[in-house]
Amino acid sequence: VFATLECGPLPLNLCLAPGSATLEEMIASTPRGLLVTRFHYTNSISPRETTITGMTRDGTFLIEDGKITRSVQNLRFTESILNTLQRTEMLTRQVKLSADCLVPAIKVSAFTFTS
Repeated sequence: VFATLECGPLPLNLCLAPGSATLEEMIASTPRGLLVTRFHYTNSISPRETTITGMTRDGTFLIEDGKITRSVQNLRFTESILNTLQRTEMLTRQVKLSADCLVPAIKVSAFTFTS
């Protein structure tokens, strides 16, 4: 038995150009939000819509009035990568190598956590 999968583009060796902000500036400019330090167990659920699901891991923190106030439990998310990138507000100067991606920290105006 053979199966065929319909997919579209597959981002490999992704590099995202850095911005001009520091992580501290991102946090200070956030009235209320979450700082996610790592995503884990991410899987594509709709390649055509670039929708992925996964969990936060190793540190998720509540930001209030521009300050980290406490840690929060890990959260599940379901989100379109392209929609998330369209909501980008800030990028850090510093980039990080993670798996096969070289990316800065990203501040977005909205992100969908499902639980």
